[in-house]
Amino acid sequence: MKERVLITGASGFVGYHLVEAAVNAGLEVFAAVRPSSAVDHLLPFPIQYTHLDFASVTALRQELEAKQYTYIIHAAGITKAKDAQEYNRVNADFTRNLGVAAAQAAIPLKKFVFISSLAALGPISYKEAKSITEENEPKPVTNYGRSKLLAEQYLAGIQNLPLVVLRPTAVYGPREKDIFILFSTLSKGLDPYIGRSSQRLSFVYVKDLAKAVLQALTSEMSRGSYNVSDGNSYDRYALADLSKKVLRKKALRVHLPLPLVKGMAVLSELFAGSKTPALNREKLSELVAENWNCSIARIQRDLKYAPEYDLEKGLSQTLQWYKVNKWL
Repeated sequence: MKERVLITGASGFVGYHLVEAAVNAGLEVFAAVRPSSAVDHLLPFPIQYTHLDFASVTALRQELEAKQYTYIIHAAGITKAKDAQEYNRVNADFTRNLGVAAAQAAIPLKKFVFISSLAALGPISYKEAKSITEENEPKPVTNYGRSKLLAEQYLAGIQNLPLVVLRPTAVYGPREKDIFILFSTLSKGLDPYIGRSSQRLSFVYVKDLAKAVLQALTSEMSRGSYNVSDGNSYDRYALADLSKKVLRKKALRVHLPLPLVKGMAVLSELFAGSKTPALNREKLSELVAENWNCSIARIQRDLKYAPEYDLEKGLSQTLQWYKVNKWL
């Protein structure tokens, strides 16, 4: 009999790849999606669907007990919101409710894996000799990062929860839509940057992240938090330079003054109505941060994580997928 895994946020970019990895690992997958979510891209997978009431611990516990999950992967959340209250409600309060329900439920739970973010720790100074480690004092620079940190703190306070927290850095790969904006801009011949300050950046290919999640499920670690990247540090031009190399395109490099981009972000928010635009003041705080280079020594040691994709290899597959599927 297959072990059952609940994957929240299954219809999203990372969720899709988690579903794929879990199916390939021989697990019985239950995909938690909103009733309004498009799931056409998940139809090829032999999975079942469920809808969760994240606002109710009682409803969540009843759902968990009805399905008898062995594993829970909590990847649901929001990366864009109007204010801190909305970020905290969805990313922190809902996560706490699911964690409490999982700890209370009479189920054979072996592992609860929470997909947090490196944003929960925040960036460091460019001058820092060491990279970001799990021991760094958390200093998130956005409401999104603060909501993820709050979620981690809520979960850490729940007794009898076999918790593993993963903090991926910038995740890219097939189906991703935010970094894709850069690829689309490059393909049109423009290579834009905000200011001229030096940066250290880190990335993780989505299939490596999915692999790390599956390794976390079966690990002996019952409590732990881990940074996830490909293990490399890149300068601010690496993503564009490697993308242009793969695409075999040239693009005009321009550096936009930070005050100008801040003004553009404000205008984008004003004219976006009820939606949060891709360029907003929250996102800008992360985009201009000096140093997102993180250490993966702990996850390599504890979970035997070994990333297969550096940025060039991952971009080759990603951009090929975008071209085949006519995104580019």
